[in-house]
Amino acid sequence: MNGTSPGPVVLGISAHFHDAACAVLVGGELVAAAHEERFTRIKQDPALPRRAVLECLRQAGLTLADVDCVAYYEDPVKKLDRQLWTALPALPDARPEALDRLDADRPRREIRDLLGYDGPLEIVDHHLSHAASAYYYSGFEESAVLTVDAVGEWATTTWGRGAGDDLDLLAEVEFPHSLGLLYSTITGHLGFEVNEGEYKVMGLAPYGQPRYADRVRRLVEVADDGSFRLDLDFFDFTNSRTMAAGKLADLLGLEAREPESEIGQDHCDLARSIQLVTEETLLTLASRARRLTSSDRLCMAGGVALNVVAVRRIVEEGPFREVFVQPAAGDAGGSLGAAAVAHRRLTGRRPARGRMRTALIGPGHSVQEVAQTLAAAGDRGFHDFRGREDRLLEAVVDRLAAGKAIGWYHGRSEFGPRALGGRSILADPRRPEMRDRINALVKMREGFRPFAPAVLAEKAADHFRLDHESPFMLETCEVTSPLDLPAVTHVDRSARVQTLTEQVNGRFYRLVRAFDERTGCPILLNTSFNLRGEPIVQTPEDALLCFVRSAIDCLVLEDFVIDREDIPPAWLTWFSGTRPAGGPVVSDSVYSLL
Repeated sequence: MNGTSPGPVVLGISAHFHDAACAVLVGGELVAAAHEERFTRIKQDPALPRRAVLECLRQAGLTLADVDCVAYYEDPVKKLDRQLWTALPALPDARPEALDRLDADRPRREIRDLLGYDGPLEIVDHHLSHAASAYYYSGFEESAVLTVDAVGEWATTTWGRGAGDDLDLLAEVEFPHSLGLLYSTITGHLGFEVNEGEYKVMGLAPYGQPRYADRVRRLVEVADDGSFRLDLDFFDFTNSRTMAAGKLADLLGLEAREPESEIGQDHCDLARSIQLVTEETLLTLASRARRLTSSDRLCMAGGVALNVVAVRRIVEEGPFREVFVQPAAGDAGGSLGAAAVAHRRLTGRRPARGRMRTALIGPGHSVQEVAQTLAAAGDRGFHDFRGREDRLLEAVVDRLAAGKAIGWYHGRSEFGPRALGGRSILADPRRPEMRDRINALVKMREGFRPFAPAVLAEKAADHFRLDHESPFMLETCEVTSPLDLPAVTHVDRSARVQTLTEQVNGRFYRLVRAFDERTGCPILLNTSFNLRGEPIVQTPEDALLCFVRSAIDCLVLEDFVIDREDIPPAWLTWFSGTRPAGGPVVSDSVYSLL
């Protein structure tokens, strides 16, 4: 171990499928974590997270030489076994990049050759990484653990028990039987991208009725003991785009929708049906977790745990007193879990016992760095509020109350898929036009997808049916506010709430409080700071690019406020370009102009 650190420095890595990420533990404390996509600007970039590693180590004041152990989030040998079983018949036609994935030595080789690390490497099974990312960061001294995703090596669902320092997996369901793959198959049938469009299906579901539920139930058989099996006649997992066999359309009585084509009522009804069946099945899986462990606490992770509607049903209807969901529940969060397991193996102790209170653990940039970036563009009359936070917040509230959409960049970036006040677009939730405006002109995405509210924790119960903290936007609840909140209220009167405290959320909390003092509304619309098809912004340069290329009215960049009318005309020339369906295209060379 490194003698200069308070304990082992462990670097957790997830990579080579989608959404690569890293996490750094120092003496069991989580000090930084980040997604590679935020630096490469490639959505869900699966490549070894070289840039994320360097930035997280920089944030922690460390270098690669300080790392005592690297932990990788799955077993590449076991995974290759399953990949060959699945894909061997298609190998002659496979793309070269697909063949690269059939290489069990690739993680170890790239960690050595691309990252430059040749020290101890711990391999942690995929679902153990998921389980550890939930249990070891929950703050619970004991709990049941449920992980559900598409597939790891072979497991697709596991049940486990955490007790003190120990975490054990007790039972599992193996590929090809997968609740995540069932949901993704219907996602593909609805014309959305697999591994990306599942959020869209969840957002579309409230517009429909579960007319197809009985037919969807024929796709999955759930046993009395809580295990389940898919009817494989309806699936083709060698087809990564749709994963559906031809019989699926016959069973549903609905042909697959062409991507980007019109969405009809039948599509809404199918979305509602798969959502309902998923909720029912997850409730059954959660009940089995209780029977296996007798615990009244539950920890959840895996991509399916990001289904916020299903999580709400488990919270309300499940057999548990407390539920903790890892905010980075997907594969990116596997880097946290792998690091936690490696720390346990090295020291005999679990990581730090406190609950994960914030996901704002990515790299940030100082006010001085932001000032240098803006100075490179010359004196453009931007508003400088350095050392005057009260005046800054007053100026931002002025703009929010006037109906402006604000790009908000402050502090460290978020880890996980949600914007939580570090890299956010903010607006007044009371304005009925704001949802459609941001969807059409800023996010450039489907109009049916809802936006989330961020609310002062002490006033959350006055506006939402919510009796506990919700700092990570991981469950929905009913909107009960006496205020009309059309911009953040979904068609079924639900919202995915983020509760704010000054201790955790700092300046963002103080902004919402100032907005409340001005307007009587302790809530802001909060959505991720990005354009469609792009990752959330990471650097000040990313924020400037997104601001100029979108219809955002104002950018708050740390202590600086930039109004759209103050954008230098030259910037509009530099950033001009075509705007395809996936979002604007701008050459990387523009970064040199900022």
